[in-house]
Amino acid sequence: MQPKLVVITGPTASGKTALGVALAQRLGGEVVSADSMQIYRGMDIGTAKPTSEEMRGVPHHMLDVADPAEDYSVARYVRAASACVDDILS
Repeated sequence: MQPKLVVITGPTASGKTALGVALAQRLGGEVVSADSMQIYRGMDIGTAKPTSEEMRGVPHHMLDVADPAEDYSVARYVRAASACVDDILS
């Protein structure tokens, strides 16, 4: 049987972070962010990047992985996020 992934999508400020953390705690999972701006270091305020308190001990991936001045493509995100998911599932 293939492992199952839970994907949470929705508009900004709709409670995705809180729901993701609650589900991860309940299911023993981790969070892999797919937010296009949360990958950038130093862009915490305008992106609603979760604080350590909001993460509640749940490991989060794909946050602060690039500098705002560097080129970051969807292909690069897919490679890095896929590696995170593979690692979590192993």
